[in-house]
Amino acid sequence: MSRLLIVANRLPMTVEVAGGQPAVVASSGGLATGLRGPHERGDGHWIGWPGDTTGLDDAQRAALAQQLATQRMVPVWLSTEDVHGFYTGVSNGVLWPLFHYLLDQVPIEISDWSAYERVNHLFADAVVAAHRPGDLIWVHDYHLMLLPQLLRERLPEARIGYFLHVPFPTSEVFRTLPWRDQILEGLLGADLVGFHTATYMRHFASSLLRILGLAVDVDRVHVNGRQVHLGVFPMGVDAAHFAAVGDQPSTAAQAAELRGADGCQILVAIDRLDYTKGLRRRLLAFEQLLRDHPTLHGHVRLIQVAVPSREAVGAYQEFRHEVEAMIGRVNGAFATPQWTPVHYLYRALTEPELLALYRAADVMLVTPLRDGMNLVAKEFAATRTDEDGVLVLSEFAGAASELAESLIVNPYDIARAASTYQRALAMPVGERRMRMRALRWRVLSYDVHHWVDSFLHALAAASAAGETAALRASPPAALAAAVQHMHAAPHLLLLLDYDGTLSPFAAVPALAAPDAALLALLRRLATRPHTQVHVVSGRQRDTLQQWLGDLPIGLHAEHGLWSRRALHGEWRQLVEPPTAWRERVLPILRDFGARTPGSLIEVKTASIAWHYRMADPEYGAAQAKELQAHLEQMLSNAPVEVLCSAKVVEIRPHGVHKGVIVPPLLAEAPPDALVVGIGDDRTDEDLFVALPERALSIHVGPQPSRAALRIANVAAARRLLASLLDDGDAPTAR
Repeated sequence: MSRLLIVANRLPMTVEVAGGQPAVVASSGGLATGLRGPHERGDGHWIGWPGDTTGLDDAQRAALAQQLATQRMVPVWLSTEDVHGFYTGVSNGVLWPLFHYLLDQVPIEISDWSAYERVNHLFADAVVAAHRPGDLIWVHDYHLMLLPQLLRERLPEARIGYFLHVPFPTSEVFRTLPWRDQILEGLLGADLVGFHTATYMRHFASSLLRILGLAVDVDRVHVNGRQVHLGVFPMGVDAAHFAAVGDQPSTAAQAAELRGADGCQILVAIDRLDYTKGLRRRLLAFEQLLRDHPTLHGHVRLIQVAVPSREAVGAYQEFRHEVEAMIGRVNGAFATPQWTPVHYLYRALTEPELLALYRAADVMLVTPLRDGMNLVAKEFAATRTDEDGVLVLSEFAGAASELAESLIVNPYDIARAASTYQRALAMPVGERRMRMRALRWRVLSYDVHHWVDSFLHALAAASAAGETAALRASPPAALAAAVQHMHAAPHLLLLLDYDGTLSPFAAVPALAAPDAALLALLRRLATRPHTQVHVVSGRQRDTLQQWLGDLPIGLHAEHGLWSRRALHGEWRQLVEPPTAWRERVLPILRDFGARTPGSLIEVKTASIAWHYRMADPEYGAAQAKELQAHLEQMLSNAPVEVLCSAKVVEIRPHGVHKGVIVPPLLAEAPPDALVVGIGDDRTDEDLFVALPERALSIHVGPQPSRAALRIANVAAARRLLASLLDDGDAPTAR
């Protein structure tokens, strides 16, 4: 039976050292609360930091590890420097504010990235040590965004899921991170990446496209021969537990005591003291409510609970002072000897205190500036077995995508937020009950157990189909055999694509000129005994002549339309294509170019290409699809075809393709020559089709291909070719 390895920044407990002796206490927080049940029911492990243990000696730490092992918890020991750099410096100093769109809280200088990397490696060590074949690994949250790929490198067959508990920001915000590439690549080590809302998943997909150039097909992306799935899994709460405890007579009695005999309506807000939770704007809205409705004075009060959070972080210390100063100002302006408008508690609550507040509230205020989900809103609804109370919910909380029966508010709009508070206080009992019944049905139906089950079911399905045999790089042994076959061949005929095979793609086609290393490689291959080298490209002949014309190799331009067999040879046109269609196509391409900034048109002898590599990725892709559909309909009876590959839409005549060069080159080659074709896109498939049966065909990249072998990228293609120049083995990197 599969075990579940839960990997999170913290264990669901905290070690507190008092008098030199460690004590283990349960942790609070949504993740610890939500996953404690699944952990206790299974036989897997929870891997995480146990808290500050720097005051313990080795013997005490070993005893603590044994105590944790009885609860199937695996500690990851972090030094004070690790905690400062990884947790305080990067995780909460940079990633937390940035993912919540508060860029003004991001420090100007960041020097702790190495600590973030180091701690992610420490977690990888702990997971690898605990892992058994068949285990499900579930990594959680923004602290461990590099971990999935670190695990994939060390446990290639592992089943890895990742869930982000905070918002994933828009690509425009995310791309401000200096380490944006590393974070995305780290997450793509998972088989399944989960988010609370479809919006967050869409933002992640946009970042993949804009930063890594990886297009997401609905809910999956192909990377390095693997298929990574994306999914939406709104986290729930242990709703049955909250309902049961909330329904106890003792809870009702505490709630009645909180309400008192003064007849005041109660607004309740319970948050960690965090600048993302909207406390200051909530206080401003409450102040506006009192100012606009004097009749509420003495008849309404706000109970604001602020749970201490990240007290060592300077920004949080300053934030606390600001909140408390605002509360003092409101109370100073409106309080009377008999009435205090804001009751402020700066401490954590016990569960009975928390549920009593939920039951006592006439209105629950959950108004963060940005929040991944916010489980307080769901806990409130679950607790209200009396089917009363009103939930006011920020539209920027992930829960707003589910809890439509709440009163949705924009926390930045102070005046409208105040009027929403007044509407909630004045809501008729029939409407309150109708809304709460609907909220409770949804919260009870989609609780934390549903969240766990749905994610793990999706992870099992995704990991089973995660690696597509047809799209993964060929095994090293197969590549080694191919290189040995080429070494052993009496004669060798190499047919090589250029862009995406020998040279990386460039934003503008003219910028993809060969570097010195490539020129040297091609020159050495051309002087290898009994070896002919031909570059077969879609580029124009003038470009190939300028870049590669001084090399003793064959050049074939515009997909085989023009051919130069050897150094100093003449360029010859192999076919005479029709051109009447061009007058109809050019105006359309110019129109699309005019309304797609960053795109450009390349007019060749026989074909025309519309490039959109410099265009906005999403808009450019949408325009390319529209252009392709339009051209295919308009040219359905014309002797041309429309090709789409590598951010290019190309219209070329029938009969002009890379396969046309194969017959004349075979006719000139020795009968015992081994033909090797290497290419990366749709146009190279024509070359592969035309190769003789005993030839070797090698595809570069993860796209579908009929080629017999596959390598990862341009670097791998160059390494493979370089391996022909010595007696060495096949390249080790794929």
